[in-house]
Amino acid sequence: MPARIGGGGNVDRGGARPPGGVRAVRLGPIGTVAAIAGVVMVAIAAIATLGLATRLLRGRARRERIRGDGRPATSRNRERSKAVVVEALPLVLGLALALVAATAPAPARAGLLVPMDDKQTDHLKAYGLAYWTLARGEKIEWLLNYRGGSFLMPENAETQREANLRGVAFESMNAGAEAAMRAEIADNNMESVALEKAPRVAVYIPPNTPPWDDAVTLALEYADIPYSKLWDAEVMSGDLAKYDWLHLHHEDFTAQHGKFFVAYHNFPWYQEEERVQKAMATQLGFAKVTQEKAAVAIAIRDFIGRGGFMFGMCSATDTYDIALAAQGVDIAESVYDGDPCDPLANRKLDFAKDLAFKNYRLELDPFIYKFSDIDVTQEASLRGPNAVFTLFDFSAKNDPVPTMLVQDHVNAVPEFLGQTTGFHRAKLKSNVLVLGEVEGTDEVKYLHGQYGRGTFTYLGGHDPEDFQHMVGDPATDLSKYRHSPGYRLILNNVLFPAAEKKKQRT
Repeated sequence: MPARIGGGGNVDRGGARPPGGVRAVRLGPIGTVAAIAGVVMVAIAAIATLGLATRLLRGRARRERIRGDGRPATSRNRERSKAVVVEALPLVLGLALALVAATAPAPARAGLLVPMDDKQTDHLKAYGLAYWTLARGEKIEWLLNYRGGSFLMPENAETQREANLRGVAFESMNAGAEAAMRAEIADNNMESVALEKAPRVAVYIPPNTPPWDDAVTLALEYADIPYSKLWDAEVMSGDLAKYDWLHLHHEDFTAQHGKFFVAYHNFPWYQEEERVQKAMATQLGFAKVTQEKAAVAIAIRDFIGRGGFMFGMCSATDTYDIALAAQGVDIAESVYDGDPCDPLANRKLDFAKDLAFKNYRLELDPFIYKFSDIDVTQEASLRGPNAVFTLFDFSAKNDPVPTMLVQDHVNAVPEFLGQTTGFHRAKLKSNVLVLGEVEGTDEVKYLHGQYGRGTFTYLGGHDPEDFQHMVGDPATDLSKYRHSPGYRLILNNVLFPAAEKKKQRT
């Protein structure tokens, strides 16, 4: 029987929807009231300024003496005052308008709204449009919790043309509609976050080609977001400093080749995997692959500590933490590294070095397809393909960081399996923030944490649109899943580093 990496199920997983038209946003009641208030302010300012001018001119007339024509100064100056006031009226009105402009709030500019609710024709490519706009040097806004986490971009012909080419729905907003939208955001659990610069994206991926796809590279390529590939040699030479965001491919950082020995050790791809891993360890000066992977894990942790953003899925979550905790401990049996593992390995784990997990036990049997008791794959398999995990509802104004990571047009996301499907809640460190969970169980599907100046995010499972992706299965065609809520979580993480930094209060 083929080993599981991550088909299908009976749950609607965000398949293709019919394209929708562009919907114009009308000026709501708040915008109408604001417009009327502006007119009233202009009138009041004009009347006040005109009255002030009249009083000044009357005072001046009283101070003048009687002229030689024999008429009283008061009569003569009254006529002059009227004439001067009439002549000054245009100037007075101009000053009143200037006063209103100086004291009133700046009017909302027109913008291009990319909705991320059910009106969006391609949710995934919308992220690519946002990245493209940032890469051109323009700033955009991520409207957290507003219509599914929409984007507000500068309105220009180039952006509209690019959106049309990508099949992304957008709506032109006039100033009044934008003002009404901002009022709605201010009064609800919503927030506007500035996205300032396109992040530099890297994917950690080996040079060989194992018989499975990677959900993140599929998402990046479908959304047309550029990325670079790197692996152990680049990590150890310091190339991570060139990037803001790193995705860990479905790598086994315990150097046990995914524990695929029983099912696949005679397959050419598995034997190539062994050769490539051993050659890299030798090239970098390590006697064993386990030692080399531990060094790579430390270099990645240092990247996070300096302010990097790391996103891991499937087995690159728990095996990464295991590699950190098991530094200097032999945890691989002879079928993987040529000598027996340390029988006391579980006692020697240093959980203080982990990012996310604690108090777990390794599965040291080389023939059991499991790394540790962190993983919930067995329990998730029994729940079946109709299970879902729910996203936590954070305070957008107080906690914009986790709110960005859970932006979606649905709250319940279909479950999907992987070599590591999810995480037992009891194994999480206290500083880890849960983003998504399977309600009624102890499965945490999606988590986030901080290390040093940077952050890490883990999402369990292999492919959000294939409940049980198997070794050798074809790659998922994302053009059939343009509205995938699971793939949106991946792309949230890609844009996350572009956000203007705000302190998280949770």
